[in-house]
Amino acid sequence: MFSIPGKQAVTLTPKAVAQIRKLMERDGRHGLRIGVKKGGCAGMEYTMDYVDTPDDNDETVEQDGARVMIAPMAQMFLFGTEIDYETTLLESGFRFRNPNVADACGCGESIKFKDVEELQAERAASGS
Repeated sequence: MFSIPGKQAVTLTPKAVAQIRKLMERDGRHGLRIGVKKGGCAGMEYTMDYVDTPDDNDETVEQDGARVMIAPMAQMFLFGTEIDYETTLLESGFRFRNPNVADACGCGESIKFKDVEELQAERAASGS
């Protein structure tokens, strides 16, 4: 598991907290699991699924009643990410402000991460 003692893997904005709590309460779920998978024009996509039973290997982030689990394979790529919930005239949804992203496609749905070695070197240099 990729974590740093005393530091949450991801943070949630107040709007994201409100939306996650709303989804948890409406559907009677334990929380949401966030991950990444191969796909899209830039190579990777975020995933988000309901969780009824948490996995022992998930990193759990709880903030003001909202609960997010991070899938084991995604923990390194999501560390330091801020999750927001935005509503515009055309769409609404979760937005990920991820410092580990090297590139994104024009539609914003697909991402490319920095190399694993580069991520590890950045973490070591910043002491986090």
